[in-house]
Amino acid sequence: MNQAATAYEAARRDAEQHGVAGERATSQAQRAFVLAFTDPRRADDELESAQQLLNGLDLRATTLTTQIAALVRDAGTTPDVEDRARALQAEAAAAGIVAAQAMAHLAECFHHAVRNDHTRAGAAISRLRDLTRDHYTYYVDIAQFMADVPLDQVSGTRWLDSEQHTRDRWRSLVTARQAHHSGR
Repeated sequence: MNQAATAYEAARRDAEQHGVAGERATSQAQRAFVLAFTDPRRADDELESAQQLLNGLDLRATTLTTQIAALVRDAGTTPDVEDRARALQAEAAAAGIVAAQAMAHLAECFHHAVRNDHTRAGAAISRLRDLTRDHYTYYVDIAQFMADVPLDQVSGTRWLDSEQHTRDRWRSLVTARQAHHSGR
């Protein structure tokens, strides 16, 4: 996640240097999304920057990304995260933006994993699987890693690191968030 955040920051700076406002906003939104998983407090500033960069631009997918990043930031807090996720999933579906739909489903899975709600996590993973049958299939693996459940189907995803290492990384995001919430 830290490497991704650094890469998105570099992309944003590059876009700033070249005066490409849309790319700058998109890079910042993606940076906020990534950091929302690792540090909800830091995500606040990143989301504010993304929203400022979106002012005056009509970038539907990027706007959805910032809203989904806010879901990830809020994961595990209040039950309204699930309702907000469903609203964003519907909005992304209506706009035909499958990537945003998948991201919103993943955010919902993260929320349920943080809340340790296996029933809702299982249902959210099932909906994510239905959505990603043709693309983004690795999101189902990630959701199962976060929920700390075994893979129930072979996705065919080849991870850069071992599957176990990848599983541990995603699960550690959940346990870190749980620790963050219990330390409030």
